[in-house]
Amino acid sequence: MKGEKEFSQIFLCAKPVDFRKGIFSLSAYVQSEMKEAPFSGALFLFTNKNRRNLKALYWDRNGFALWLKALEEGKFPWPKKNTEDKLSLTSEEFSWLLRGIDFLKIKPHKELKYSTVI
Repeated sequence: MKGEKEFSQIFLCAKPVDFRKGIFSLSAYVQSEMKEAPFSGALFLFTNKNRRNLKALYWDRNGFALWLKALEEGKFPWPKKNTEDKLSLTSEEFSWLLRGIDFLKIKPHKELKYSTVI
């Protein structure tokens, strides 16, 4: 997936899901539980209870694509207790997630916007 496809949005499902779910069950979950459009061109990310596996689902022109990354060691950084059902990620945060960097703890400098110099 690296560098091959640009996604309109990236959503992380905060709650663990049953990894027996396949393409059709996960796309129905996106629509009913996450309240998102599965055909939108967005990437949807899921993990299981032990956070050692990650599934990614997206609509690719004429069908759904689903891929899995299974870690040999360690766990994916994931929100543990979140009141929201989903989080929106940037492409950079998605890249960090795949590399095991805890993007939830990274806080950039506040963006400043000025209208005049002096």
